[in-house]
Amino acid sequence: MNKKTDLSQATFIIPIRIESPDRLRNVITITAFLVENFNTNIIVKEVDSKSVFQEEAMPILEEIVEGDIWKNFNFIFERSDAPLFHRQRVLNEMIMEADTDIVVNYDCDAILPKESYKTAHDSIRDGKFDIVYPYGQGMYQKQVLATDEVVSNFLDKTDYSHLDSVSKTHTSDFGWAQFFKRQVYIDGGMENENFRAYAPEDKERFYRFKTLGYNIGRINNYVYHLEHARGENSWFSNPHMKSNMGEWEKIQTMNKQNLLEYYSQQDYLRKYNK
Repeated sequence: MNKKTDLSQATFIIPIRIESPDRLRNVITITAFLVENFNTNIIVKEVDSKSVFQEEAMPILEEIVEGDIWKNFNFIFERSDAPLFHRQRVLNEMIMEADTDIVVNYDCDAILPKESYKTAHDSIRDGKFDIVYPYGQGMYQKQVLATDEVVSNFLDKTDYSHLDSVSKTHTSDFGWAQFFKRQVYIDGGMENENFRAYAPEDKERFYRFKTLGYNIGRINNYVYHLEHARGENSWFSNPHMKSNMGEWEKIQTMNKQNLLEYYSQQDYLRKYNK
């Protein structure tokens, strides 16, 4: 077993709804990768009519991961028949659930070079940045057309060449993963719950925290994005898209004072400040 990299002051918060076989494979892949390579904390919260993670992912993970996979791992299931996944609410609940100084908003289809995790973690731990985007802005996204064989070979020895062999380079901006000083995340308004399902929340989050004056760093390296099927929860067919775009158009006109006033009036934040 490889020596694990110490990310003990961080909690990865991973909201999931497993809607297709490739999403199931992606969740298994990133969970196994994080558990096998890092000494860290993980919260996975699934919201659905039944727990696909518990029924299908957990048995596979227990088979392929060495050691105690569930140490420092918190799985939460919320039963819901709602067709759309309110990811922003779920993230906020996990931010409050976490008890570490660093929180990582982490998509269930993202993998970074191992050194990027440590650099981001240590930069926040040591006070260099409040927030770190652990990949570059520009042509830093590797879109991975994964198969079971590819991810199995990758996980076997954490050999990124297997991902590189089935990837193409694309643009990257603001999604996938962000390392936050937890208190900064809370003070800056956390996730905007006015967004529903697929939305420009990644752009809004970056704009807001930058405008509020927080110190944001970037690591000029790749992010590997495991591709997947897209339904209403992850594409423009989301029926809330018009209101989501209206929210973003409104917010991007705001200066620091406007943002502070706007977020101080958001009802959804009050439930976390009791």
